[in-house]
Amino acid sequence: MDLLSKSIWLKSKAFELGFDAIGVSKARFLEEEAPRLDQWLNQNHHGQMSYLSNYFDMRLDPRKLMQGTKSVISLMVNYFPQEVLGGNTKLAKYAYGKDYHKIVKKRLLILIDEMRKKFGDFQARAFVDSAPIMERQWASISGLGWIGKNTLLLNKNKGSFFFLCEILCDLELEYDVPVLNHCGTCTACIDACPTDALFAPYKMDASKCISYLTIELKENIPTEFKSSMENWAFGCDICQDVCPWNSKSKPHQWTDFQPNLSLKEWSQRDFEEITLEAFNHTFSGSAVKRTKYEGFIRNLKFLK
Repeated sequence: MDLLSKSIWLKSKAFELGFDAIGVSKARFLEEEAPRLDQWLNQNHHGQMSYLSNYFDMRLDPRKLMQGTKSVISLMVNYFPQEVLGGNTKLAKYAYGKDYHKIVKKRLLILIDEMRKKFGDFQARAFVDSAPIMERQWASISGLGWIGKNTLLLNKNKGSFFFLCEILCDLELEYDVPVLNHCGTCTACIDACPTDALFAPYKMDASKCISYLTIELKENIPTEFKSSMENWAFGCDICQDVCPWNSKSKPHQWTDFQPNLSLKEWSQRDFEEITLEAFNHTFSGSAVKRTKYEGFIRNLKFLK
């Protein structure tokens, strides 16, 4: 089977397994990203996410993460919900259902198994936001979209409400090419960011991002952000909600990402009076558990 035929079969199988898009890149050192990443870290725009400064060389070159890597397969999984949960207390849409890490990883491993049946044995590793890989950059290189002014990957037909994941493998495949940037003169995401985390086109100070403040930050949220949180208790979707390309977002088809029925019925009073038992029950298997009960209570109190 030639390289093009392999890639055509691979993409067909990925769609069959429920992935929404797939692109393939030749593994290499991301020379163009090195100075940008170095500057971002030196300016401390990663805040307390110290892990982002680890494995600098590995982050820029997947061949250091898995020896013998020839191809980076990037895939997208849509998580845009059927309905946005109402109420004053807001949760990022990706956290409505079960934690995506394990759900998507299982599907990736199935894809690898199917590839081995078709191509024979080969070396591969699957990752879902779980390794020092520059996911958005590889997805962009493989033609899945472009990195927008909000620093997220944007797709002309699908918007940005999707998870990214990768397979590193030692197979040679037909490689895709990047697409054009379609942000144009639009600055909707920058204009809408209430904490000025997006301080310039394609520039993000993550230490000011509401997602960082409500999830990654382990200390008390600085009082300077008291009037800027806009009732987000876990994560934030503002820069995605205002993006014109997300007007094309369509509801996902993954049952695992459907919101817990009890969560759909929650009132503002349920949030205000949430107990440890209610938290564990309602957010069982959800990414919201990352904050733990104490962190979630901290966020809710800060919003009052």
